[in-house]
Amino acid sequence: MIVTRFAPSPTGLLHLGHAWSALQGRRRAQDGGRFLLRIEDIDPGRCRPEFDAAILEDMGWLGLDWWNGVRRQSQHFDDYRAVLGRLEDEGLVYPCFCTRKQIEAEIAASAAAPHGPLGLIYPGTCRTHTRAERQARIAAGENHAWRLDVGRAAALAGPLYWREEGKGTIAVDPLIGGDVVLARKDAPVSYHLAVVHDDALQGITLVTRGEDLFHATHIHRLLQALLGYAAPDYAHHGLLVGPDGKRFAKRDRSLTLAALREAGRTPGEVIAMAEAMAG
Repeated sequence: MIVTRFAPSPTGLLHLGHAWSALQGRRRAQDGGRFLLRIEDIDPGRCRPEFDAAILEDMGWLGLDWWNGVRRQSQHFDDYRAVLGRLEDEGLVYPCFCTRKQIEAEIAASAAAPHGPLGLIYPGTCRTHTRAERQARIAAGENHAWRLDVGRAAALAGPLYWREEGKGTIAVDPLIGGDVVLARKDAPVSYHLAVVHDDALQGITLVTRGEDLFHATHIHRLLQALLGYAAPDYAHHGLLVGPDGKRFAKRDRSLTLAALREAGRTPGEVIAMAEAMAG
């Protein structure tokens, strides 16, 4: 049985690209599967309750029903802290006290700025701190994030793969994002850790999401292995783009589902628009 999900963040109104993504998941689960709705609201500075309510309204209007309620990540921070604690107990994460400016300055001063498909790669400044130094700085109240020691994690996990719809087996590059952040003061859990935990908890067998998150799957597969979670299959679909070739964003107010609805478009017309743009 296929269990998949649509997992938007309530940081703005859903647009036509969101409708397309939700449709991809709903259609894959239509023959006896389960389609879940998850609200990924881990960023307290950007998420808004009115956007949460708008997501439910838009999904209902499109006729995209989901199974068994809605999981909101902001209600489960204690669970994510416990998962992070498991990685800490294994020596797989470390506190990073660097500010963004310090990281940028160190990278700028290096002979070659490491850069991957997920952005600049952290140079590992805080990885070499001793346990005593880390504890002293935390006790002193220094702000810090928690980073994955990806080198150690990769050595422990060994070779990894995932199954991608239409592409077959994909080999994991665990170093692709460097020592990624798994938690910080202003966001108790990162997208990477929260999504991996929730997919396992909810029994997701097929992760359906945009191709812009393809490279993040390397990190997610590594975290799944470290935490002993089963690996789902993946289907990274193409993104809708406008006439200018740019993908839709939440700032494109004219193509939000609310605006299309107010303009008199029917759910069927909106779905047809998305399908036509997808080619």
